[in-house]
Amino acid sequence: MEKIFDILYKNRKILQDILQHTPKEELYKIPEGFNNNIWWNIAHVVVTPQLLVYGLSGLEYTIEEELINTYRKGTFPNGEPSAQEVEKVSTYLFSTVKHIQLDYEKGRLHVKNYKELTTSVNVTLTSAEDAIVFSAYHEGIHLGAVRGLQKALASEH
Repeated sequence: MEKIFDILYKNRKILQDILQHTPKEELYKIPEGFNNNIWWNIAHVVVTPQLLVYGLSGLEYTIEEELINTYRKGTFPNGEPSAQEVEKVSTYLFSTVKHIQLDYEKGRLHVKNYKELTTSVNVTLTSAEDAIVFSAYHEGIHLGAVRGLQKALASEH
């Protein structure tokens, strides 16, 4: 699992760099042919493990449920976030992974009543550990989406 956490941190570092160095108008713009933006993908990456790791384990989330509901699967960008929300998500990029890692290492995520889920890519999660591993895959998909959005935005100039 150490390697999975390393991958998650590295992916989050890339996303944080994008968040910090992309002009706000590009973060929030939805290019033609897309249904979301760079910002939504980054916030979505932060909230999804809350649902898969904590929610399906029957444990309390470690971030606000309002944020989770705004960026969970099936949602779409809805205007520009506040500066406070952007700062919060930027902080959560790393703190949520650290929280999951500590909870995993302390055995808090080894629950007997994990609610099994088959994802939209037909991967069945039967434990919080499965959810953590799946998160690395999921976050790679969204990094790829962000790269596609960056290319689309660059070609609009």
